[in-house]
Formats: sequence, C-alpha cells, structure tokens
Amino acid sequence: MTPGWTKTLLPSAFGVLMVGAAAHRADPPALVVAVAALIAVLMAGWVRTAATLAVVLTLGTVVFADPAPMYTVLAGLAATGFLTLVHSAGRAAATTMLAAAGFAALATVMVVIPLHVPWLPMLAPLAVLAGYLLALSPILFAARR
Repeated sequence: MTPGWTKTLLPSAFGVLMVGAAAHRADPPALVVAVAALIAVLMAGWVRTAATLAVVLTLGTVVFADPAPMYTVLAGLAATGFLTLVHSAGRAAATTMLAAAGFAALATVMVVIPLHVPWLPMLAPLAVLAGYLLALSPILFAARR
C-alpha cells in the first residue's frame, strides 16, 4: 500500500524540479509560462490531465528560455518521473524509471561528446521503422499462426 503523501508530494516534487530546470535563467516571457506550468503541477494532484498540461507548458518554457542542454535533460527526466508518478498514483515501475534514466544518460553523452556526422539524420527514419516493426512483431507473428 502506498502512503498517502507519495500520491501528491512525490509527483509534485518532480514537477517542481521539471519546471525549475526548464526555467533556469529564464527571461520574463518564459517565466510567465513557467508560472503557468507550476500552477498546472500543483493542480495535477487533483486533476490528472493537468499533469500533461504542465509538461506541455514546461516544453514552452524550454522553447522560450533556451536553457543549457543539461538543464533540458534534467527537465525531461523529471517530466518522465512526474507523469509516471501522477498517472500511477505514486508508484513507478522500476523498468520505466530505468529506461528514462538510460535515455537521459544517452542524451547527456550526446551533449558532452558531440558527433559531427552529416549523414546520421538520414538513418533516423530507418531506425524509427525498425523500432515500429520490432514493436509490432508479436502481433504480426501471432496473425500468421
């Protein structure tokens, strides 16, 4: 049984971290969006759809504030924790958090060690197609049986 405080306090902590990382060194227009995101974070304790609005507003804060890439990685990792905790009533699966931390670590490595490979974006559609087919493979193979 999850204690009652983890259903509201823990997601709110991740939400505040998400907005705070996105609003690092923000100018006034970005701060207005960040305040709206903080209000949505606080409302997410009662209305779950406000959590999605908070993440979208945080994305707007990132667009307006243009924080350093590491702060953006932190905001994305906190957003994953925030949405997971809000929609699962304060309980997050270890695999979800491990995958989020892995993607955040990969993004951090890409920021620290930038690769200048001009043809790499051309592989993105093929990688998406491969991931899509991999995700659908159980369904496709079950239909053939």
